[in-house]
Amino acid sequence: MKILSDIPQLIVVLALATALSPAPATGQAIADRYRESANLIIDAATADHDAYSRLTELVERFGPRIAGSVALERAHDWILDEMARDGLDNPRGDPVMVPHWVRGDESLRMITPWPRDLPMLGLGGSVATPPGGIRAEVLVVGSFEELERRADEASGRIVLFNVPFTTYGETVQYRSNGAVAAARAGAAASLIRSVTPYSQQTPHTGNSRYEDGVPKIPHAAITVEDADLLQRMQERGERVELLLRMEAHWQPDAPSRNVMAEIVGSEFPDEVIVLGGHTDSWDVGQGAMDDAGGVVAAWEAVRIIRELGLRPRRTIRVVGWTSEENGGPGGPSYARDHADEYHVLAMESDGGVFRPTGFGFTGSDEAFAMIREVGTLLDRIGAGAIQRGGGGADIGPLMATGVPGMGLNVDGTRYFWYHHTDADTVDKLDPDEVALCVATMAVMAYVVADMPERLPR
Repeated sequence: MKILSDIPQLIVVLALATALSPAPATGQAIADRYRESANLIIDAATADHDAYSRLTELVERFGPRIAGSVALERAHDWILDEMARDGLDNPRGDPVMVPHWVRGDESLRMITPWPRDLPMLGLGGSVATPPGGIRAEVLVVGSFEELERRADEASGRIVLFNVPFTTYGETVQYRSNGAVAAARAGAAASLIRSVTPYSQQTPHTGNSRYEDGVPKIPHAAITVEDADLLQRMQERGERVELLLRMEAHWQPDAPSRNVMAEIVGSEFPDEVIVLGGHTDSWDVGQGAMDDAGGVVAAWEAVRIIRELGLRPRRTIRVVGWTSEENGGPGGPSYARDHADEYHVLAMESDGGVFRPTGFGFTGSDEAFAMIREVGTLLDRIGAGAIQRGGGGADIGPLMATGVPGMGLNVDGTRYFWYHHTDADTVDKLDPDEVALCVATMAVMAYVVADMPERLPR
């Protein structure tokens, strides 16, 4: 009977204890708990154009930064010096050996039916032509299947894949595998219509591949306009002869670095939220959009969190991964070097720093629900949409070990206009949009780093 008489009193005690205990950082409680901090971050990030200024200085000081180049390593030195000046913790570069492909001099000229220099870019990893070049008649095809049907016409010719852009994932197959398919048909060289939906006589470079047992032939990209020109000439029955010259070659692997700095967590320093982009670019343009902008946006996000005096429970680390464009060793190397750390979340920006719309997320249902609640804190700047499925090449190796991953989603309307071209320069970016990308990444990184509960796997 005494136990029964104590029940009302126990209920009161339990109710008080529940009321006084910290609310779990789940559901709407996340937004309630962090709205003030999120607004502070957003206001700071959008108050000026410091991120755009830093991005401009990076790309104009060092220009294009292909893996293995002196320019890339000088950029790394500068980034680390600036991170130290910002007061970030533990600025350092983890050594990585990277592939070193060199373009050399190159040209493409139409000899018949009338002379014209055609803008072109050799594709990454391509072999060279003989010293005098390759002079041959062109065969224009619209697909791998058409080449197979016309294989008896391809021997000794320069095969051009004139394939209009649909999606990047579909159309890039001709850049990646065109040289193999053309070589199997006996072609002397292969060309592709640049992988882009829009062109102003701008050829697009990018990585390509060969296959063991198949001859390696030179592989290059021409413009959309010239691909269509050659197509029409062929359809009229005109004989089109081209002269292709390329000096492309490989040099020995070169030393590089994944560059990084952080804010060490106040309570769980060994639990890490990592965010960043890749510091390398192709050897054309400035690599401003792809992907210096992603690196700088993540870097500025971490700098602003520190500058505001927001010390999260967990460590937030910004990383500039190396050699994503040419072989991708930076991401796997980081995953190996930091395998003993517990990564709570990996975040990547490699789609241009245009107006952000939110994130794509890959992780458990429980984690997805929490990330969606964090996203509501970004609704005021139109960047709160969280979609299923996201990540990136550099965080892929971490995600393969079970780490939740996410990629920054932006308005990608113009991304493939400039992708891997001489036109990827800082003027294509809007300072206000870059600032919004900083705010978006900073809010997400800070809240996940500071929540009492660790993001579940």
